[in-house]
Parts: sequence; structure tokens; C-alpha cells
Amino acid sequence: MMRLLFAVLLCCLVCVGEDYFPKPDAQGGWRTLRDAAKIRKETGLDVAKLDEAFAYVEKTSQHGGLLVVRHGRLVYEKYFGRGNREALPELASCGKAFTSVAVGMMMQDKPELFAAGLDEKVYTPKFMPAEIFPLDDARKASITLGQVLSMSAGLKGMNPVYVKGEKQEWKEPTIDNGPWSTTDEFALKQPLWCAPGDCYSYSTASSHIAAIVVRRTMGMEMEDYMRKRLTTPLGFGTWGYAMYRPKLKSGIDGDGRMFHTPGGGSIAVRSTDMLRFGYLMLKEGRWGKKQILPAEFARMCGRSVSYNPHFTHSFNFNFNEDGHLSGVPKDAYWKGGAGGYAIYVVPSLDMVIYKMGGNEGQYDPALTRLPVRYKYDGSRDGWKATPVGDSTGKTLQMVIEALR
Repeated sequence: MMRLLFAVLLCCLVCVGEDYFPKPDAQGGWRTLRDAAKIRKETGLDVAKLDEAFAYVEKTSQHGGLLVVRHGRLVYEKYFGRGNREALPELASCGKAFTSVAVGMMMQDKPELFAAGLDEKVYTPKFMPAEIFPLDDARKASITLGQVLSMSAGLKGMNPVYVKGEKQEWKEPTIDNGPWSTTDEFALKQPLWCAPGDCYSYSTASSHIAAIVVRRTMGMEMEDYMRKRLTTPLGFGTWGYAMYRPKLKSGIDGDGRMFHTPGGGSIAVRSTDMLRFGYLMLKEGRWGKKQILPAEFARMCGRSVSYNPHFTHSFNFNFNEDGHLSGVPKDAYWKGGAGGYAIYVVPSLDMVIYKMGGNEGQYDPALTRLPVRYKYDGSRDGWKATPVGDSTGKTLQMVIEALR
């Protein structure tokens, strides 16, 4: 009888552990493990190997850090340069992943407007401003929400490009990686370079089109919507967007602030809150007893989708379903951003990883006008980049190697 009682109690403890969700940092934050022996015993991770991964990360960007969560425990957190738990750098294209989550939440909140689900056509008066009609290309009328999210809508972006699965390369790709590409003016004027659904190109404009849909559907800026539905329930601390871009020629007000939330990137989030975002995806959209994001939508972010049969890019995440990253589980997926950032989710290993990066300019508080609550020691002044290859994939491989 006692053995049975012990077994039941143990099962309950395991269930409680599996259903763990971190408190906001102001209330204690993530549960942690600091002792290397305990980390190995409870999570299987070799801290010495994680130190090697961190040393590699230091070579990949001027500022940054490495954070690892396994089995709901923050077991590794180290920074360099301006990297800091309280830092709020501009995370470049990592913001695209947040845009995708906003779309998933929107579809959950307004199902009556998305009877066709991800097959809903987006270039319609219901979702787009009146001034773009009639459309400059009749083919845009067939673009679906799923194609916009997976960048197969036919909007021209950057290399590499794929047409029906075959890799191609433009000699003169669209300049698609600056703040101008996350404005309505830029995104709505982008021409089609192929029929919707027939190709893939990494297009920041495509992600911003998704943000326009969110804004018009929910009747508020996407940032305000995410504060209400995502970041407040998850317990984020201070966060925002790099909205102040006075050098832009259009899309800003007299104070240099962008008119609309940039769907193609530029979010600014604390490191431990990036882990919360990844943990939400690991938990298939659930936070505590609340389903923040539809579970099936969350699962689709980590695998191939019918909307993009051309490349390993789902709804603004890359995935390893084809095993192209050796030594990495096939269910792993991630989103990277210029400057060396990446958030990784590995469901089969119950793991979330954040590779913090960033150059000097991305840490400039003038971009966000958010407070800087820590002091930089000047240790990375004059840092020079060293060629390191695919640092996004290599970092993931090295962290997983720490399990061996």
C-alpha cells in the first residue's frame, strides 16, 4: 500500500513539474539550477560543454549571451558586452515570430472573419486599406494568410529564393533588411515576382502585410494587441519596439516615430522574456490554464506547411524536419535575427534556448526610448567580427551536444 501511495505521489510531482510556468521576474522569475552536478543530474546537461557553446557565441556578435532552459529550469545564463538580463536591444527579424503569434491569436479571437482559416484571402477591403484598390497586380487577390506568413506569397525579398523547390539566386535582390521595409508604404507597394504559392523568398514586406491584417482586424496597433493578449499574461517585464527612426523618409511622424508596429522585426525584449516566448511555443500555445495561441497553430510553426513546400520555413520560423542540422532533433525549430540573435525550441528535449546577440547600434536606447537599467563595462568596444559560418545552427548543435 505504501509503495502504491509513493508511486501516486511521485506521478503527481512529475505532473506538477511538467506543468510548470515561470512567474514574472519581478515576482521571482524562472526556477533555476546553479550547481553543475545538480544540473547534470536533473537535466543531463554538461555545464562545461555549455561554456564551450558560450565561448563560441562570444565570437559571433559584438554583444550578447546564452540562456538555456530544460525541464522548466533556467540552467545557464551568461552574457558579454552589453548583453544583460535587463538589456532591451532591437532584435531585428526575431520580431517576425511575434507577428506570427499575433496572427494565430487574432484568428482565435475573430474566428468569424477567418472562415477559411489560413486559406483566407488577405488582399481584400476587409483586411487592406482602400487606397490599394484596384490592385496593381490582379494575382495579389489570390494571396492567402498562410502564404503571407510562410513567405510564399510571391513578394520579392532576399536571397536565397526557391521556385517549386529549386534554389535560385537574384543578381539584384530587393533591399529588404532595413526599417523602411517594415512600413505600410514599402510593404503595400511590393510587386510580385512569381505567382502566389509557386515560390519562396525571405520577404520582410510579407511579414508586415500580416501585421496590417492584425491591426485592421483587431482595431488597434499590433503592439497594443500583444500587450493585452501575449506579453501581460506571460509576465513580461519592460519591452517595446524600436519605433524611433528619424532617418526614414516616410512612415514616421514629426518626432521620428513610426506610424505603425513594424511586423517585419525590431521588437525589443529582455532575455528571460524571450525564453518565456519560446516556452509558450514549447507548451504548444498554453500558459498555465489559458490557451494563449491555438495549439495546432503553434505546432505548425515548427514543421513544414502546405503553404510553403519550397524551403524549411514555416510561419516565420525555420525548422529541422529534413535533418539538415546534424545532431539536432528533427522537431527543433527557431527564429533568428540580424546581429546574431536566435530563439530555439526543441520539443523532444523539453528545451528552450536563447542566443542573444547584437551590434552597438542595436543597443542604442534612442531606437526604443526605453530605460537602460544596467551599466556596460566597455569590454567589447572596438570588437571585430571573425568569420564563424552559420552561427545560428552551430550554436544549437553545440548546446545539444552538451546533453551527450
